[in-house]
Amino acid sequence: MKIAIVSGKDEGPTKLNAFDNALTDAGIGDVNLIKVSSMLGRNTKIEDLPKLKAGAMVNCVLSEVTSDKPGETITAIVAVAIGDELGCVVETGGRGENPNELIAKTQEMVEYMMIKRGVEIKDLIIKSSTATVESIASVVASVVYLKEEIIDD
Repeated sequence: MKIAIVSGKDEGPTKLNAFDNALTDAGIGDVNLIKVSSMLGRNTKIEDLPKLKAGAMVNCVLSEVTSDKPGETITAIVAVAIGDELGCVVETGGRGENPNELIAKTQEMVEYMMIKRGVEIKDLIIKSSTATVESIASVVASVVYLKEEIIDD
């Protein structure tokens, strides 16, 4: 199994536009995202996000926070733990919370998932996006499941 871990943030004139702009900033704005639960296969490999086919149906784990409260800090986080047998992903987000504390909580959650399954963590990656809202802002963090049929040559 191959995945890419991405994040993005942006403002927009509406909440929908801000969200779309954040997805585009993350490199996943031109595809159809299908939210899936948080499991990874044996010995998952992490790659850079390739160019995806416009309109492709793309499986992902997605954390998203959008706000129209100027001055509010918003954060989206994904944490990925990979072991030999399987891997786990945790997605979280917050409004007005300390981003470092959110990251620490997210790490604790993904480590717990692996411990509960009796799987040793070989690799642990956390990706986050934080913004202070100017007008209307959105932040995203995502694990994108890569399949040959979604990659644009």
